[in-house]
Amino acid sequence: MNDFQASLQANYEEMVAWRRYLHQHPELSFHEYRTAEFVANHLQSWDIEVRTNVGGNGIVGLLRGSSEGPTVALRADMDALPIQDEKMNCAYASLTKGVMHACGHDAHTATLLSIAKVASQHRSQLKGNLVFLFQHAEEITPGGADSMIQHGALGGVDAVFGVHLWTPFPVGHFYSKAGPLMAAPDEFTIHIQGKGGHGGLPHQTIDSIYVASQLVVNLQSIVSRQVDPIEPCVVSVGSFHGGSSFNVIAETSVLNGTVRTFNAELRQDVKERLERIVHATCEMYQASYKINYKLGYPTVVNDGKEAERFFKVGTELFGAEAVHESPLIMAGEDFSYYLNHRPGCFMFVGAGNVEAGIVHPHHHPKFDIDEKSMLNAANLLLGMALDYMA
Repeated sequence: MNDFQASLQANYEEMVAWRRYLHQHPELSFHEYRTAEFVANHLQSWDIEVRTNVGGNGIVGLLRGSSEGPTVALRADMDALPIQDEKMNCAYASLTKGVMHACGHDAHTATLLSIAKVASQHRSQLKGNLVFLFQHAEEITPGGADSMIQHGALGGVDAVFGVHLWTPFPVGHFYSKAGPLMAAPDEFTIHIQGKGGHGGLPHQTIDSIYVASQLVVNLQSIVSRQVDPIEPCVVSVGSFHGGSSFNVIAETSVLNGTVRTFNAELRQDVKERLERIVHATCEMYQASYKINYKLGYPTVVNDGKEAERFFKVGTELFGAEAVHESPLIMAGEDFSYYLNHRPGCFMFVGAGNVEAGIVHPHHHPKFDIDEKSMLNAANLLLGMALDYMA
């Protein structure tokens, strides 16, 4: 165990305490004011150069090593989700009604804080510089990554690394891959305008709920019958709103959904197919419509060389049996913007533990992590940076 690893181990209890404090005090995307202040105050206390309000509520810390070398950026996200925490008998459950850290960003922040503290204690051993990116608003497009980059967050940076604690993978295991890793997540909203009327006289109406129901079915044909079966693609309708009474034909209905792709050409093709299906279906039933189609984050694409570094460093730290090639993940991440500007690698660190009952998926009201995963993530992230510097 080297000096950095020993110090991370010694700082583990404090890292857990930071995570639990943040879990109790979550803040939604674009509102991470107290969280950003919490981070900035700690970085400044360790004599790390700090920039605040970077692209919004972003924080950038710069730790200069004792000798010349590359500059490596490490990133954590800080925002929470509009979900009511339902963890019973949990001492660190959210104290903010309707808001919780249901995706692990509290743990990401605490992990990167621990790395920053330990690195500051051993700055004489750093052959280069470390940049700490504490990013706001990962959960909601347009996200915080792009705006932070536009405000100079990657200035002077040679490579960038990030991790996501991931409960579908067991604690003690690590996953990544070269090339595409996470999907481009797009969003759509479809407003159907029909003609309302009496529930007993449907022939005098244009039933928006019926039209929208046909759309839900027809949109599934994009993936099942119009996309190459070996090409990853998802079209999901996540919400359906229409009507207000049992005996009234609804004049309007609204569908909200998401499209997930890895291929840029297919991404545009699915958008066009969706629009054609909506037009044809509404025309068939004489309804009108409006579509709001929002392109989300780009696909997360890891640099090949830096993905190789993940397998090398991960094996050295945790053993070959713990390091795996990741499957494609249909979730999206605005870490993709950093990788569009600098070589780097995004990695998954297992955070689930069936025996401990830590089994709930991300964005679930009972979401939690095995906190040992934070120490694993800290060792992996710092190990990647030190290996790059070497």
